[in-house]
Amino acid sequence: MSNATVMIVDDALFMRNNLGTILRDKGCTVVAEAASGIETMKKLHDCDPDIIFLDIILPDANGIQLLDFILKMKPRAKVVLCSAIGQEAIVRKGLDQGARYFVQKPFSPEKIAEALKSLGE
Repeated sequence: MSNATVMIVDDALFMRNNLGTILRDKGCTVVAEAASGIETMKKLHDCDPDIIFLDIILPDANGIQLLDFILKMKPRAKVVLCSAIGQEAIVRKGLDQGARYFVQKPFSPEKIAEALKSLGE
């Protein structure tokens, strides 16, 4: 999905930096980053990303509950769930609730390219 605008939600700065670098290399523009659920909610008022990479586990929020908020606020956004732990039941619930894809950490250019391709670009 080259030229896509992206928001990255992950509490780990090094993960946001790694993913941001990969996405920029793929032609995407990172328009926002957030490290918590509260920060995500605030920043979504100021941007309209095409894609949101959402960590399932955040310090102040359940990623699946946050997914509901995101999809109500930005129904056209394509949400990609991310987690270092392949919690299959949680991932399935998120996909059933409207997330479009799941990427297991650590991020690699190949995994991100596959996710972007699955989103239709």
